[in-house]
Amino acid sequence: MESCIRADLGLGIELAQQCRDGSAMAEDWRRALATVVPAVVVLRTTAARAFDTEVAGASCATGFVVDKSRGIILSNRHVVKPGPVVAEAMFVNREEIPVYPLYRDPVHDFGFLRFDPGAIKFHSYKEIPLAPDVASVGLEIRVVGNDSGEKVSILAGTLARLDREAPQYKKDGYNDFNTFYMQAASGTKGGSSGSPVIDCQGRAVALNAGSKSSSASAFFLPLERVVRAFDIIKRNWDTFVSHLDAVKIPRGTLQVTFLHKGFDETCRLGLNSETEKVVRNVSPLGETGMLVVDSVVPGGPAYKTLEPGDILICINGEVVTQFLKLEALLDDKVGKEIELQIERGGVLLVVKLTVEDLHSITPNYFLEVSGAVLHPLSYQQARNFRFRAGVVYVAEPGYMLSRAGVPRHSIINKFAGEAISKVEDLIEVLSKLSRGARVPLDYVSYLDRHRNKSVLVTIDRHEWYAPPQIYTRNDNTGFWTAKTAIPPDSLLRASRLQTNSIPVSSLRNSVPVERQHDINNEKWEDVCTEKESIDQAVLEGSYTDDVKIVCKRRRLWDNTCSKGNSESNGSVHAFKESTPTQTSNCENNDLSGNMAVTSTNASLAEHVIGPALVMFEVHVPPSCMLDGVHSQHFFGCGVIIYHTEIIGLAVVDRNTVAVSASDIILSFAAFPVEIPGEVIFLHPLHNYAIVAYDPSSLGAGATYVQAATLLPEPALRRGESVYLVGLSRSLQITSRKSTVTNPCAALNIASADCPRYRAINMEVIELDTDFGSTFSGVLTDGQGKVQALWSSFSAQLKYGGSSLEDHQFVRGIPIYAISLVLDKILSGASGPSLLINGMKRPMPLVRNLEVELYPTLLSKARSFGLSDIWIKALATKDPVRKQVLRVKGCWAGSNAERHLEQGDMILAINKVPVTCFRDIENACQELDRLNDSDGKLKITIFRQGQEIELLVGTDVRDGNGSTCMVNWCGSVIQDPHSAVRALGFLPEEGHGVYLARWCHGSPVHRYGLYALQWIVEVNGKLTPDLDTFLKVVEGLEHGEFVRVKTVHLNGKPRVLTLKQDLHYWPTWELKFDPETATWRRRTIKSLNSTN
Repeated sequence: MESCIRADLGLGIELAQQCRDGSAMAEDWRRALATVVPAVVVLRTTAARAFDTEVAGASCATGFVVDKSRGIILSNRHVVKPGPVVAEAMFVNREEIPVYPLYRDPVHDFGFLRFDPGAIKFHSYKEIPLAPDVASVGLEIRVVGNDSGEKVSILAGTLARLDREAPQYKKDGYNDFNTFYMQAASGTKGGSSGSPVIDCQGRAVALNAGSKSSSASAFFLPLERVVRAFDIIKRNWDTFVSHLDAVKIPRGTLQVTFLHKGFDETCRLGLNSETEKVVRNVSPLGETGMLVVDSVVPGGPAYKTLEPGDILICINGEVVTQFLKLEALLDDKVGKEIELQIERGGVLLVVKLTVEDLHSITPNYFLEVSGAVLHPLSYQQARNFRFRAGVVYVAEPGYMLSRAGVPRHSIINKFAGEAISKVEDLIEVLSKLSRGARVPLDYVSYLDRHRNKSVLVTIDRHEWYAPPQIYTRNDNTGFWTAKTAIPPDSLLRASRLQTNSIPVSSLRNSVPVERQHDINNEKWEDVCTEKESIDQAVLEGSYTDDVKIVCKRRRLWDNTCSKGNSESNGSVHAFKESTPTQTSNCENNDLSGNMAVTSTNASLAEHVIGPALVMFEVHVPPSCMLDGVHSQHFFGCGVIIYHTEIIGLAVVDRNTVAVSASDIILSFAAFPVEIPGEVIFLHPLHNYAIVAYDPSSLGAGATYVQAATLLPEPALRRGESVYLVGLSRSLQITSRKSTVTNPCAALNIASADCPRYRAINMEVIELDTDFGSTFSGVLTDGQGKVQALWSSFSAQLKYGGSSLEDHQFVRGIPIYAISLVLDKILSGASGPSLLINGMKRPMPLVRNLEVELYPTLLSKARSFGLSDIWIKALATKDPVRKQVLRVKGCWAGSNAERHLEQGDMILAINKVPVTCFRDIENACQELDRLNDSDGKLKITIFRQGQEIELLVGTDVRDGNGSTCMVNWCGSVIQDPHSAVRALGFLPEEGHGVYLARWCHGSPVHRYGLYALQWIVEVNGKLTPDLDTFLKVVEGLEHGEFVRVKTVHLNGKPRVLTLKQDLHYWPTWELKFDPETATWRRRTIKSLNSTN
């Protein structure tokens, strides 16, 4: 306030002098800026993890050198970051150097970065002196920084206020408090944070912190507390130069937020007139108000002692009306008791409080588990949310917690029945859990703080993420050091994938899901996980009773599969009937009846199909969102197509189960239970996936669940009545009678902007009425036999010229397409083996012509020159469709790509006319039945007025989808998946690997290596496939700059460089292991890897 008074007295003289000598003033600014600009740097910061008030991401800001010899840069706290950060500084001559956090204030918006002065080779600069006393109202200033992303921007302004309240940025983010701010109409924007606010002599009088775009106002932080911290660092620098973490800047707090209120306002709050007189007399001339308590953090030193509205008068006998004096007293009394005199409603009170160390309630470590970041609640967020500092705070929910519905900014109170008061409690509980366990978690959100919410958390069954790690801040190096949080002998780290479990008991009773079954059921999971030892025991001729059970169940599987070969029409009902079933008591039978039929007036079809309906809930881990999958959470209704006591199979659309790298929970209409499922088959063309589950996990419900009877023939016809039956989200069976309006509608789904699975070469069924675009289920006849899967499809549409938006619609998939694959699974296919419920089974391969086709009416084909002979032949073959198939495009890298061209008409295969997609599928299947087939089709096409005979090769694909990915520098790398190849283009440079996703706060985020492009070269070495890419990046070192050549989906090549960061972003591989049916994570290279 004294500086305000000096400014008022001398303002007229100073302004007059400026008017008289305007040219000299301009020259002063030129000299000042010539000194200041070289010392201002552009800071590119990358927050590697979400922490406290900040989220993971890359940003651009400003800093300036305040100590050239020591290499110290001043900037804002929200630039330096409270959590892990990787940063570079770029000087005006474009020299770039790494910088490391040195200090960030727990409350005020300033922090220091350090760099190696010897790293600057070609640039000359001077340090900018700090002059907080120069700031005054009316002072002409310049803000020099990286405004709006520009390298150098100079904005002019005039200091208008020195006593503005600290700006309020976010309700759930960083906010400064207990300080005044300066204000000027300089109009700064993003990127100028941390800019020096200088006078005409080149001195920094304030630090730019924020702005208000609606009024072009900028907010500057006073430098008094900055100078204090800077002086302490310099005094201790020589002593602790090799141990900078030992430099302590004392900071005290009462965990109380004060506001500066005018004397009139304090009088209305109850301040006595006598007290006001005393305060005015002893305060500096021009004092306008006093400090008033605004909020008190629960659990802090002043909690339940000070209250909002209390007026601060004295501390240890000294009148305190300014923030600077308040903070100076608190910082000098850390750990000591102070005496406060306050007035509350006109009553004078004297209280004694102990000053707390502010650094002790500022977290310097966090736990990372399944992508979640958990740490003690900081003072900043405790003040925002009114929770006690130190409780377990969710800075980022990651996969495991977000899957359970736990949002960011939550506070965890209980986990697996145990009270959680600190992060160490949570780690102890985690160490006692095994993979796949489901346990309750209680949390509270600041948005609904008075309600404690309870959810079920599922411990990751697959190795989607690295084992839990503790990261601790090391101010000596500027990095956060990671170490394993859970001992190697803990259940979570030691256990591999177990079958399912849904234990909701307390931690002491929590066991792996595969171990929890009905006591009357045989422990099938136990012997499955010990399969290798059992096989050895059988070979040696000595085995236990459990081994006999395994052998018996293998024979049962083989018997049912052999029977499957003799069944016609693709029905699996006979398999179900031949399987031994468990007996149940009358009570259970009553339950089954109640679960299967929702009402007394339910149709026969609903009654029959009800026990076979199942609801799918699918979660895709963010760490491995492969194949362009567009969401992390899906719901959909499917149907059980095979069910015995050792294996269950259910089918659902691929808009629900899009990729195999996912976690699936099945909820059954027949019995109230949730169990996990595993993807065993994704059809490469048709819109369905087959999921396996373990019937023994159903417990008593295994008796009530039934497989549907499939009816692939005869095909549905126009005008035929069907029953549409499915499940609502609340597992209520819903049905209606509908009429088929089009049994052979050809799909035409365009490629999405981010290529993902889309059904092609399919004919679907359309109904006159349904339940809307989100309801899926099955189509049955009056007897409940399944004729089609009522499936959800995904597409992107453009509405009113706007950008593309996701759109869902539903259509029927004829059941014959599913029954063909099911028969191959049951009878024993010729493809690679997959472990299903502990038993290896060969899975089917799909031969197809990798060409996208679309139908054209014969009338149109005639206009293109197709002869009357072929028109007649095609119309005679199919008088209903009256169409010919044309080539829309060939998949890149397919065998058909070299022979077929866009616009070709497919007339016949092996001299047999072709009129629909099924004709081509049948021709491909015929090749599989011919042992001596070369995999080629004799196709007759019509191209540009000529009939041509071609031998076109087919391709054989499995139903696994993408089974391998690499995370490099925070990017998800995979081989180009089918949706990318369906675009018809691959780079000429040996194809390349496909960049599917990228992570916030990663090197690829910092340097702009984004998704939807191929990486074709790394440091000049071709990377045609994933194995080659791995070999190349395995030789790259930490901190090494890498030259990357990419080709975008639009064909545009690009070359960029990025700096590899193995500290926060190690290179790792995730791969599906068919021998164990698990996704395994392998670290390729990190700072701690031995390779």
